Amino acid sequence: MDKILFDFGIIQIRWYSFLLLVGVFLGIFLLLKESKKFNYPKDFIFNMAFWTIIFGFIGARIYYVVFNWNMYASDPISILKIWQGGLAIHGGLIFGVLTIYMYCKKYNINFVKILDMAVPSILVAQAIGRWGNFFNMEAHGGVVSKSYLMKLHIPNFIIDGMNINGIYYHPTFFYESLWCLLGFIIVFVMRRFKHLKIGMQACFYLIWYSIGRFFIESFRTDSLMLGGFKVAQLISIILIIIGIIGFIIISRKGKYEDLYYESKGV
Repeated sequence: MDKILFDFGIIQIRWYSFLLLVGVFLGIFLLLKESKKFNYPKDFIFNMAFWTIIFGFIGARIYYVVFNWNMYASDPISILKIWQGGLAIHGGLIFGVLTIYMYCKKYNINFVKILDMAVPSILVAQAIGRWGNFFNMEAHGGVVSKSYLMKLHIPNFIIDGMNINGIYYHPTFFYESLWCLLGFIIVFVMRRFKHLKIGMQACFYLIWYSIGRFFIESFRTDSLMLGGFKVAQLISIILIIIGIIGFIIISRKGKYEDLYYESKGV
């Protein structure tokens, strides 16, 4: 598997970096398009997205490095080499959400409404970004047979890509990408309901992504660990609980209270 998309000699563009950027730009496009429905200024959304992406990437890297410090202790400069992989989605989400919260608080904007608007962007960015793991030959699962993968009707080029040094592995990146894509579609179905309340999309994301990540993580062999537990699974359980509690609280509100489509921007 070739990790390099373009090689200009001293400058190389890797598939990992390229796909992350594609996911980010498509996410920004979707967010800007949704924001027009609620009269949010384009500059506000773009600037918020810019800082959220910056701190999201920083958070994703810090999170990964903290739980893999033994890999970087002897060569700290390698921490900066993010194009080689090593970004933790949960770290990016935590830092990204905190950035959105502070930005919304500064301009007195409905923080939860912005999160709702951003859900499709996050899902599509994750769905596309996961393919970077495919080209880096990382974030895969345990050993399986070729015949097992063929029974799952996985495209042949993915099966071939999962043949690493003669051994086939679970394409967990593919499972998660499909899960995020399906979640992306469900959110747009949700948006067809007139009585969709503010916060429901954000809660759905917490529940949906975390359920998928919990089970997919069980296949992975490169999980971040805390003691004898996989960190991603622990975080997933916490986020599922938060999402369910949030959904219950929101559902108890009046039928016409805090409706997503009746709340305008600035």
